[in-house]
This record gives sequence, C-alpha cells and structure tokens, in this order.
Amino acid sequence: MNILILGSGGREHALTWKLAQSKKITKIFIGPGNAGTAEIGINLKINPENFNEVRSAVLENEIDMVIVGPEAPLTMGIHDYFLGESKLKDIPVIGPDKSAARLEGSKDFAKEFLIRHSIPTATYKSFDKSTSAGVGDFLRTLTPPYVIKADGLAAGKGVVIINDLAEAEKEVTAMLNGKFGAAGEKVVIEQFLKGIELSVFIITDGLSYKLLPEAKDYKKIGVGDTGLNTGGMGAVSPVPFADQGFMNKVTERIIDPTMKGLSKDGIVYKGFIFFGLINVDGDPYVIEYNARLGDPESEVIIPRIKSDFFELIEGVAYGDLSKRILEIDERFVTTVMLVSGGYPGNYEKGKTVVGLDLVSESVIFHSGTKKDGGQIVTAGGRVLAISSWGSSMKQALSISYKNASVLKFDGSYYRTDIGFDL
Repeated sequence: MNILILGSGGREHALTWKLAQSKKITKIFIGPGNAGTAEIGINLKINPENFNEVRSAVLENEIDMVIVGPEAPLTMGIHDYFLGESKLKDIPVIGPDKSAARLEGSKDFAKEFLIRHSIPTATYKSFDKSTSAGVGDFLRTLTPPYVIKADGLAAGKGVVIINDLAEAEKEVTAMLNGKFGAAGEKVVIEQFLKGIELSVFIITDGLSYKLLPEAKDYKKIGVGDTGLNTGGMGAVSPVPFADQGFMNKVTERIIDPTMKGLSKDGIVYKGFIFFGLINVDGDPYVIEYNARLGDPESEVIIPRIKSDFFELIEGVAYGDLSKRILEIDERFVTTVMLVSGGYPGNYEKGKTVVGLDLVSESVIFHSGTKKDGGQIVTAGGRVLAISSWGSSMKQALSISYKNASVLKFDGSYYRTDIGFDL
C-alpha cells in the first residue's frame, strides 16, 4: 500500500518514522515533508492546502490512503474534496470532514458543542461586531485574568490572556477589527481556569475509539514558562498526575460524552481528536478541541506505541477500529525542541545543522529543516525535536538534554526545564 502524509513538521516526521515500521506499507510519500522525512520516504513538492496539487500527487503516485497532519487542510475541507472527486472518492482520508473539523476550526462551535452536551468547560460568551456593545458587561461578570480567543484558526496566536479590564476590552475590539483577519470576525471570551494542562488523544472510526498516550507540552519560549507562546518547546509522556483515577474522569466526563454528542448531532468523525484539558483540583475541563494530533506531543506519544500504528489507521479507514490492537510502552518519552534564535519572533533560515551523527539513544524528529546540497539547514522556527525513552521522566530528559547539547546551528536555543512542574 502507498500512503501520502500531508504536512512538513515534527508530527509528520514522527508519523512517517512509525508507519515505515509497518509491513503493510509499500511506499510512504510526504507532502511537502522535510529533511528528516526524506531519509525514510519520498518528499513531494506540494502544498497541502492546494487540493488540486494534492489530487495530482495522489493520482501520479498511485496513493491508496491519505493521512492529514495539520489542521488547515481539514478545516478547509480536504476530506469533502476527496469524496466529491470521482477518481479520489474511494481513497480513504484519515482526518475529519469539514463539518467535524469545526471542533477546531471554530472555537464558538466547540464551546456550543461542549455546553450542549454537558461537558466540563469554562463559562464563555461569543461576540461579533453586531453584539460588541455587550463585551464590557460580560467581562465584568468574570474575575481576571480574562481569556480572549479569535474564533477561527490564527496559527496558534489567537488566544490572549489579560489581567486588566480596559486592556481586555481593547483586545476584543482589535480582534473584531481585523487583528487576526477573518479568524477574529467572532471572538470568544471565557472564564480563566487555574490548573495544570495536559493533552489527551483518541483515534476514532466514528463508532469506537482507542485512547492513545497522553502528554504535556510546554508552550512558552522561556524557562519557568515565561515569555512568548510558541508552537511548543518540548513534551513529556506519560503525565505523572494523569493516574488511573484522573483518566477515568476524562473518559467518563469528556471523551465518552464527546463521542455521544457527535453521534447525536449527526457528525461522523473519522480521525484523531486532541482534547486540550486542564486539571483543576483533580477535575478535568476542556480548554479546546483539535482535529488532529499535536506537535510536539506526537514526538512523545508516537514513540510510546509498541504495536503496528498502521493497524489503527487502517481501522479508521475500514470502520473496524474496535477489532484492532493497541499496545503502549510503559516507559517515559520526553522531547526537547531545538529552535532558531529569535523564535517565535523574527529568525533567520538556512543555518547549517551539525552533530546529527553524534546523537545516540534518542530519535531526532525534524520539524523545520531542508536539504541544501549535501547539508541539512534550518527552514523554520522549530527545527529539531530530540525524543528519548527512559524508565523515569528524569532519565529520559537527561538523554534528550545530552543529545541537545551536541546538536548545533548558528543561534540555536532550547529550554532547559522541560518537565519542571511535574
């Protein structure tokens, strides 16, 4: 079987690395991929958001299945596009259709879904320009800090937490006036929940689901969770506080009601669901849904899957996921992200990466790299994820940090305190 993985980051490299271990797969194509995926599969110069380019690649390379990594093609309706094309309609797309992907594509839709199905989440209210006169009154019903979210996809930058009431009102106005373009035409304001976050993942064929390993990622650029938000500076799995008792609450209060809610609303969801959760005094609440696997969480949860991961993917395609086997490695996996100097602000690309041949005991997932002649050079803000196994979190982290220290490119930086709060 020939498969195509859409995307170019660490998540897609982790998927390629794991699926390449399956005896059921003949060739793996990645579009557009990176320098790491090129070592395992065949990179294709396509834009995942250009469905005509994807179509051509699928037909030219006799692709039997497409796995969608990032959120944008899903919320744009790539699944629906395949179903509507006579030459593509029988090729399974792993990832929800446009209707189901609204769980990530619209925060207002997600909040309405959560409230409608009595799933624990923060109090909220949505506003657009026509209702903006009520923003101040609603903010005054909340205790600061105030959480303000652009309704649509804003490349991870559409969530702002503000302590001052006047500043919060200004931020809402800025969003409604185009700060995040179309993503901010509607704004969600919600109650701030104090606790510790974690990410929980399932894979579903629309009928049953399998619970994948959970993870905790670290979004801030600076030590001690300070500074600007990033796409993720590292991650840990398993999450020590997510014991059996806590995970039972997650299943009973959040995952099962989500599956029942989708069914009740007539939404057939096929693919991954990422539950962005927060542990508030031992109780889980939903902060957000994502319609795909996380990054850098993929770089710790995928290495913990011992069984053939393609078995689960195939189970989604064929609708028999309940019969498929999932085995989880009990060991800890940690990942540390090596990023470009200046990230998440302005940074330079094209820096030569050295030291990859010196790495031992870790697997390196490329995030923002490309090949330039015989060298690997930086091509993004987040460049490499260093993932390691260990019998304890501390042991796994020590191996990741040992290898982070031998990998170099001009201006490279990594956080030295991943897992500090666990």
